[in-house]
Amino acid sequence: MNTYQIQGTDLKVSRLGYGCMNLGGRWDSTPLTEADHSKAARLVAYAVEQGVTLFDHADIYTLGKSEAVFGSVLKDSPGLRPKLVLVSKCGIRLGGDAQPGDPKRYDFSNPHIVRSVEGSLRRLGTDYLDILLLHRPDPLVEPDEVARAFDNLLRDGKVRYFGVSNHTASQIALLQDSVNQRLVVNQVELSLIHASLIDDGIRANQEDTGHAGADGTLDYCRLHGILIQAYAPVAKGRLIDPPPSSDERTVAAARAVARMAEAKGTTREAVALAWLLRHPAPIQPIIGTTNLERMTASLRANRVELSREEWYTLFVAARGGAVP
Repeated sequence: MNTYQIQGTDLKVSRLGYGCMNLGGRWDSTPLTEADHSKAARLVAYAVEQGVTLFDHADIYTLGKSEAVFGSVLKDSPGLRPKLVLVSKCGIRLGGDAQPGDPKRYDFSNPHIVRSVEGSLRRLGTDYLDILLLHRPDPLVEPDEVARAFDNLLRDGKVRYFGVSNHTASQIALLQDSVNQRLVVNQVELSLIHASLIDDGIRANQEDTGHAGADGTLDYCRLHGILIQAYAPVAKGRLIDPPPSSDERTVAAARAVARMAEAKGTTREAVALAWLLRHPAPIQPIIGTTNLERMTASLRANRVELSREEWYTLFVAARGGAVP
């Protein structure tokens, strides 16, 4: 497995990461079962065997059970933790937390960030996170509050590095102006059919955009050495097996992926992920499947190379028209 060096850190990570969102089974209060533990152990062991070193979590994933079952895998595998880069996210509070009737909301307050990290560490059974990400932008964010939380977590050895998820360039800049630590990751939804971060630069100054500029988040991250992590990199399977209700762009993209996979003698998953890997940003896809066959098909992306022409062939099919 090829690797990326995350700028501003001593972390070298696999080009493809594994997303642990669904490791905990159902999104309810149902306790973890023996089958859940066995499945998680198989998936993690296989990913590690194939060279995956980065594992992505969040405090809310299956209501904490995904971190808990991963913690059991670490407990049963002495010596594994130092070989891995563990990422977790915080900031989303689900409805009913902490009082019945409380709405789903975002919370970047100092107490909530610290409390969330401590919960993640307890469930994972580890003393530290390699990277903490703020999950979704909080409109009520007070950057100084975030700064205090980050300072405390770093000082206490609970988090080594920090980043964000789903943040725009200006939102990152606002936080970075206050926090003392370099923000090293921005995790965003990104795939062939969810590619606005890439397409916005092309659409800039076009008549149908309604504006003459672009958001510039991808360029901002490149400029500041922030690693882009792509979640839902195969569009939750729609690029592989588009459902009957799919729109024309999705169908066209999936067909282009299938044709290229056949021509290259590889899997559709590998081609869809290689499209992201070809970008010089760089981009690290986060694979979220809990199916071992799909994981195998996805990890083949590490060995697929796309030419500029092949990359644009997929891009044009997915965007629904030629570039200007």
